[in-house]
This record gives sequence, structure tokens and C-alpha cells, in this order.
Amino acid sequence: MIDCGADWLGQLKVVDPTAIVLTHAHSDHASGLAQGACCPVYATEETWSLIKRCSLADRHTIEPRRPFRIGRISFETFPVEHSLLAPAVGYRVTEGHVAFFYVPDLASIHERHDALHGVALYIGDGATVTRSMVRRRSRELIGHATIGAQLAWCREEGVGRAIFTHCGSEIVRSDARAIAARIRKLGLDQGLDACVANDGLTLSLPG
Repeated sequence: MIDCGADWLGQLKVVDPTAIVLTHAHSDHASGLAQGACCPVYATEETWSLIKRCSLADRHTIEPRRPFRIGRISFETFPVEHSLLAPAVGYRVTEGHVAFFYVPDLASIHERHDALHGVALYIGDGATVTRSMVRRRSRELIGHATIGAQLAWCREEGVGRAIFTHCGSEIVRSDARAIAARIRKLGLDQGLDACVANDGLTLSLPG
């Protein structure tokens, strides 16, 4: 399970995950752990420092660009720009010969080529479609990159498929068919298959 936001508080025994891997400490990504967890939890040192009040017995600290394994699955952590107060990461997830990249909140990816090159699927930030929500604080970018920008990154790195999740009001309040068609067209303009995630979505990636 990647991230465990406040909506999951009290439900972890029902979900029964093998492990939980966190991207950052914002409440919609980590507050579901406030009552503990029934499995190992993996996070960066920065994230652990921000959720230290959570009573978690089986903690694992992960480091950028140092792969770790959970069963047969390999995770490689890539820092992303999103928040100054809650530093975030994305994950390149690999099993066998197939990999995908997952990042729910970001303004930009550090070492983008290494993160995306050769992945079969990009799962990205659906906060905004074309209206930029990126701001600059000092030399850092914060906020959310547009879906359009993320699709351009995928095109540049040869990623052929993208799915957007953790969606903002521009998607949630739109007509489902209209917004699906709009994002599909944005993807086709970049030479990609693009869509919005939905609850219960199951994916199959060729090995």
C-alpha cells in the first residue's frame, strides 16, 4: 500500500496490507497511521520526523536512490519538489522486467530521466489539468504540476502510458465523460495513452 491518508484511519485491519510505503507526511498521505499499523511502514527520515507521534513498531527508514525490496517488489526512491514543510518522494517500482513510476503530489522530479526512463506506466498527480499550481519559494518549486506538463515529461522519456490519481476539483467536479475525453486528448497530443484513475481500478502490465 502506497500512502495511508486520513480516510484510511481505523480501516487498516480490513485492508490488511503487507507493507505501507509513504511518499510524504501530509495528512492525506500519512494520517491514517495515527492509530498504528499492522504491518511494516517505510518512509524517508524527513517523513519519520514529521509523523513521530504515530505509534508504529515496525519502522524502516529509506534513502533516495537506494533501492529496497518488499517481497519480490523493488522500490527506488526519487525526491520530488512539492512542499518545503513535508518533503516528498516518488517511487520507481519494479518486479522482474517491468517497472512503473508512482508520485501523487509534485511540482517537479529530481533526476527525471533516471526516474522515468524505461517505465511501462507513469501514475501521477491529478490535482490540475492545465492550470498551473506551481509556485517558487526561494530556489524551490512547490505545489502541483499540471497533467499537461507531466504528459510532456513522459513523452520526453519515452513513457507510453499515464494514469492520473489523487485528483483535484478540476477533475472531480467535471462531467466524468468530458474530463476523460479531455485527458485522453491531451495524452494523444503527446503520443501517449492517458486516463484518470477510478476506485477499484486493476492494472496489468506486460512483463
